[in-house]
Amino acid sequence: MRTRASPMRSFPPHLRSADQGAKRQVEAWIAARILHVLGVVLWIGGVAMVTTVLLPAMRRLKSAEERVQFFEQIEAGFARQARWTTLLTGLSGFYLVHVLDAWGRFLEARYWWMHAMVLVWVLFTVMLFVLEPLWLHRWFRTFAQHNSEGTFVLIQRLHWLMLGISLAAIAGAVAGSHGWLH
Repeated sequence: MRTRASPMRSFPPHLRSADQGAKRQVEAWIAARILHVLGVVLWIGGVAMVTTVLLPAMRRLKSAEERVQFFEQIEAGFARQARWTTLLTGLSGFYLVHVLDAWGRFLEARYWWMHAMVLVWVLFTVMLFVLEPLWLHRWFRTFAQHNSEGTFVLIQRLHWLMLGISLAAIAGAVAGSHGWLH
């Protein structure tokens, strides 16, 4: 008869203790992991929705000008949600690295997926918190006035690029965190 492995085996040694402090740390670790995964699902799921459903559907709009205007309206709402979820994902991710004392993984090539997760987070964070509010919206409007079709094509390409990088990071993180890449 097979016995089930203790769920505590998946935690680092300093979290396997039976004392109350360790139990609270495990609960916090589990909560942080739940928040991290939910943040990624909402954030990258939103990017996937925009990239694979919304942008292709916008092709049915009569003019490129209508597409750009509609996209800006939708993107403004999504940007608010994306800011919150990238913030949640970043905070929970850094908390998990800290609690698991996993900083050394950033020095090992076999943990490339951790670098990929941070890279995706940095790219989106810079885009959402720095480039969009300070520069990108003005540039976008100016570019759209001169070449609305080119603007729409650029939007699509950039979304596909960011979605591809994000999905590669997610796939690597799931495989790597379950020991598949070691």
